[in-house]
Amino acid sequence: MSLAFYLRLQPGNHVMDIGTGGGFPGIPLAVMYPEVSFLLVDSIGKKIKVVNAVVETLGLTNVKAIHGRAEEVKGKYDVAVTRAVAPLSALVDWCTRPKLKINGLYCLKGGDLREEVEEIDAYPSSVYRLSDKLESEFFETKKVVYVKLR
Repeated sequence: MSLAFYLRLQPGNHVMDIGTGGGFPGIPLAVMYPEVSFLLVDSIGKKIKVVNAVVETLGLTNVKAIHGRAEEVKGKYDVAVTRAVAPLSALVDWCTRPKLKINGLYCLKGGDLREEVEEIDAYPSSVYRLSDKLESEFFETKKVVYVKLR
């Protein structure tokens, strides 16, 4: 949910959650934004089965979960979101494939990100510290990185 401090979605937007795992951050965001369409992607089929069960239990009609790799997805998305999936350079590469159009990328990450951000210097980016919004020791090293792709 901490992405919501920075992510401003509008009704009708399309969001891809890359490497969703158990449905994070996609499912909480889908609950928060019922007028937005979410595609949750993970390369591990068991995780997608769990995601589908959660989606069904919650009655979410704005979520589709697929077993696959983000770099194989085709389509147009307003933004992609991730949580501790891969280095920024790999994420940018996946999101800028010819048959995939994504305007921006929001990543939940931890630690020192200077090298990762330097590696994608061709793309404008911003790094936000979650400790500026959430008062807890847990969030001291957590950040949201926004990368403008288009």
